[in-house]
Amino acid sequence: MNTTRRNIYWTVLALVVLSLLSVGSFVSKLTSPRLLSQQELQLNGAYVFDKPRIIKPFDLVDESGQPFTLENLQGHWSLLFFGYTYCPDICPTTMADLKKLKTMLADTPWADDTQIVLVSVDPARDTPPQMARYVHYFDPEFKGITGEFMALQKFASNLNAAFAKVLAEDGASYLVDHTPNIALVNAYGHYHGFFKPQATLSQGQFDPGKLKVTYQSIRKGFEG
Repeated sequence: MNTTRRNIYWTVLALVVLSLLSVGSFVSKLTSPRLLSQQELQLNGAYVFDKPRIIKPFDLVDESGQPFTLENLQGHWSLLFFGYTYCPDICPTTMADLKKLKTMLADTPWADDTQIVLVSVDPARDTPPQMARYVHYFDPEFKGITGEFMALQKFASNLNAAFAKVLAEDGASYLVDHTPNIALVNAYGHYHGFFKPQATLSQGQFDPGKLKVTYQSIRKGFEG
């Protein structure tokens, strides 16, 4: 191979390598979660605090009757929804949306360290066995948390969640009004932000696709 051909060979090879690197970088950008601005997050129903908030220690129980404390919110990220098993509409709809989100996260780096939790606002009826039947209907890995009324109320206040019993028209049964947001707790066990239902959808319903995009952006922005 003479000098001219050798130079052409190395030039072409260099161009091919650069082209492959450019394509790889482009594909990486396409497949990597995009970092959304605060305004973009909020337009999609996600709100992140400038500084994550401390959650005070608490003592509750999970669907297996085992203690559930602040330590159970550490070491992974948690999505917590306050609802109850006798809820006629918002709760089952939101749990179904969270199931869809979990499925959509399966091929992401955050699939294994995302915990989804239903926190009861109706402890009188939501016993651990009842919570187990309910949350495991949606997904066997979902957690269901219940406990003493005052302990649940204090825990809810830490996450800006409110709830109140409302008597039904027959006067014999009741419903529970509750905050429809999904609270986000980071791996340090701090209240990181929350997701609001989308106003353009039916009441209490989230868009799993938007939940995925905003959740991934929040994780990427926090963890780098």
